[in-house]
Amino acid sequence: MHLSAISIYPVKGCRATALSAARAGRHGLAGDREWMVVRPDGWFLTQRTHPQLARIVPRLTASGLVLSHAAEPELRVETSAATAPLAVTVWGRQAIARDAGAAAAAWLERVLGVAARLVTVGPETHMLADREYVGARDVPVAFADGYPVLVCNEASLAVLVERMGAALPMDRFRPNLVIAGAEPFAEDRMRGLRVGGIELRLVKPCARCIVPSLDQLSGVRSTDPTPALKAFRYDRALRGVTFGVNATLEAAPGAALAVGDPVTPIE
Repeated sequence: MHLSAISIYPVKGCRATALSAARAGRHGLAGDREWMVVRPDGWFLTQRTHPQLARIVPRLTASGLVLSHAAEPELRVETSAATAPLAVTVWGRQAIARDAGAAAAAWLERVLGVAARLVTVGPETHMLADREYVGARDVPVAFADGYPVLVCNEASLAVLVERMGAALPMDRFRPNLVIAGAEPFAEDRMRGLRVGGIELRLVKPCARCIVPSLDQLSGVRSTDPTPALKAFRYDRALRGVTFGVNATLEAAPGAALAVGDPVTPIE
């Protein structure tokens, strides 16, 4: 087995950034979901309700973030300018984030057609993964739905595509790490993975929502894998279909992994 792809999502819900290598950060992979779009009251926005987020292309810089969209000039945001505290909510988990200011809010409102704010994590931002799955320990997350990393398997996608009888790119599932060379759905049976200098603990199957039915370039509704997944991937306990596995990073910040690294299962 080897690592075939790495992606981070600098802004939750927006376009992915493909990487050839990544490092562990404080909340998962460095740079992943450390920015987020929220309503003025702090409630998070995602492609579930605002699929047009897929058309926003973020690019991390040494000092902050650049956002691009076909209909607007680029927006450059400096992390140092995001100082105003704003209480935010992600699926009932609350934290204090830092608001990026009026210019970012105005740009997002023009692009999305709704009032919105851009926020980032600060030293005071404190969100944790669900202890039901990670045990009695604190696992920090940034603005991910629940866990630091999502792992998917190329062979599992191949089985799904065969059952669907239609092409479906892996980006629909918005993974962080993609493995190749494993048996289909072998990830369901593994306790963990060792990749490069990072060990991952696989903690929970990922229950899927409407997002895999959305084209990740346009945000437009497209081929929906849910009916095919229901036929063989319905999880009664989670009350939904699953694809991919949520994971935690068991590594010190700075530990690295890269595309092509061997992947060793931890049974």
